[in-house]
Amino acid sequence: MEEILEIRDGCSTPEQLLKSLAFARYLKIYKQEFIDDLRQRRDRQQPEAQQKIAAIKDIQPRDFLDILGTERFPDPLSEERARSLVRFLDGAFHHFRGTAYSRLVRLQNDVVSTGTETPETVKDKVTDKALHLSDLINESRRRLLLRVGLERGVRRTPGTDAAPNVTAGEISGHYFNLPAGYVALAHVPLTIAADIRTGVDYATPSNRRAKPFYELKHNPLDEANFVPSHWVAVPLQVGAWLIVAYIHKSRGCIEMEPGLLNIFPFAPIEDIENHRRPDGIFIFGDPNAADHDLGYWWDERHQVLVGMVPNRDELKYFGYCKKPILTLHNVLAIRAGEMPLHCGCTRYVVRFDEHDEPYIADMLIKADDMGRVRLERGPDNRTRPIFYGTETGAFACLDGFSEQAKLQMAGREVGYNKDTGSNARQIVPVTDEAEIGRGDVLDMLLYVNNFTLIEQGASTLHATMDTEEAIQHFRLGERVASGSTGTHRGDKESSYWANPFPLLVDDDGTVLHPELHDKFQENEQAFIADLNVAISHGEMRIGVAYSQLMAGVYKNNSDEDITRCGYRDRDDVEQQGPVRLAEDLIDTIKELARAKRERLGATDEVSITVALVGDSRTGKSETAEKMEGILGLQLV
Repeated sequence: MEEILEIRDGCSTPEQLLKSLAFARYLKIYKQEFIDDLRQRRDRQQPEAQQKIAAIKDIQPRDFLDILGTERFPDPLSEERARSLVRFLDGAFHHFRGTAYSRLVRLQNDVVSTGTETPETVKDKVTDKALHLSDLINESRRRLLLRVGLERGVRRTPGTDAAPNVTAGEISGHYFNLPAGYVALAHVPLTIAADIRTGVDYATPSNRRAKPFYELKHNPLDEANFVPSHWVAVPLQVGAWLIVAYIHKSRGCIEMEPGLLNIFPFAPIEDIENHRRPDGIFIFGDPNAADHDLGYWWDERHQVLVGMVPNRDELKYFGYCKKPILTLHNVLAIRAGEMPLHCGCTRYVVRFDEHDEPYIADMLIKADDMGRVRLERGPDNRTRPIFYGTETGAFACLDGFSEQAKLQMAGREVGYNKDTGSNARQIVPVTDEAEIGRGDVLDMLLYVNNFTLIEQGASTLHATMDTEEAIQHFRLGERVASGSTGTHRGDKESSYWANPFPLLVDDDGTVLHPELHDKFQENEQAFIADLNVAISHGEMRIGVAYSQLMAGVYKNNSDEDITRCGYRDRDDVEQQGPVRLAEDLIDTIKELARAKRERLGATDEVSITVALVGDSRTGKSETAEKMEGILGLQLV
């Protein structure tokens, strides 16, 4: 497999860096990739390519040590050769920062063996290590350029980040309580803290999902041929469940690691210390897996859910990492009697001024794409729908975001495929572990319709529907697609409950996962019963929100329809539709806050939790972004 660079050396000076095993390995990787590229040149360019190949093969780490230790070159020919070598190494420097993939690794068993370290102290340490290595690489480069007279410009401070892609604090895998049938996986060290280089965009072989991740009838893991040294492992807290992800170190697969670290929180170290078994095992990029191994399998004997994505170029896309992990979460939630919701959910902190008028003081994201509802019994012996989130990050499609929103993402983002045109994505942190783990009563549940045009002046929010009428919208799950998952852009599709993956009912009504579907329907009936009680007590609203996000590309909307509803053109709908919905949501949230305050008694602050259910590109994130802009919660 194409090599990545793993750095385990600890260096303090440029001389130590150039003597290190990591530098020797990286030089070997860079030389081989350079030679491979030269060999692909056209016949007309081969004479020059062969000369270059011969020169590259002769380059060794000691050449750069000699240059670093040379005060004066004996003759012009020696100086010119040194310059040529430093130019070559400068190319390696930019390759390291650009297309290469590197991991700086430190073993931190003291976290579990003695307790003298914690994930927080390890995170501080690995961040310091990453910064130190970046500074050392920049200083080594500067000194080499200076030695041969190639340092240009007036800037002396480093202007480039040369940190590794990921700096990981790991513990030995044997501390993890894996079931007996998965003992080979225990030989993979577990990442329990990390620092990632942000502002990077990774080009992956694929940039959209096309194949489903469905239930299997067999265990897809070939444990006998599992090679632990070829994998990284990350234990994740996904909702209420501990899911450990194994990512293959081959290029095209390992690029999923920084995205994963930017979207899900780590599992609590206490779970590992207390020998908690994983609820799910997710394997991404297994070279031993066949095409028919794509999917998940419930291991009844070991009571664990196993997910598999084979090592295929068409599957090397972050969506095949995130969605399957959320599928494991959803299957576990349904089995536990809970309702997974494909939604965006926000808790609005509403305060009251001196005239008792409500104003929204803050927006706290509970879920960007997926959450779950658990029916919990309160002190009054009534069960209510309590919402919990899953991800701390967002896998955001940039097509519909404003320049201001993109600016807010800068410096925290991990990007994928920005040069592919449509469906460029970034993963950015949007909330924290405390918020997604905090259960809040749902105050309003809305299905997001992204294709129906609403005339200027009419409300984009129908939030006082009868429960059964509203639920039909959720069950039908209609939306117009953006074309990011194989559906044609502008076509309308339907997915049961907005596809809380795995898809439970096909477009033609065929039940795809009968046992899971039956359990989901059982959970749904209990959920609806609680909704009816909450609505009858005036505690909750349910209905449909019209974002109009894809109404401009929906083929059944004519140009006359666009104009009649107050839009300049079709492109205008995508930006202005969510603004209209945001304005109507703000008014409704204030109404709910007044009513909730009356029920609770005099209080300075209430929380209103709103879930917007819908598949991708229905306008969940876009509407939240517009609301934040309208409310002026940040100045950018």
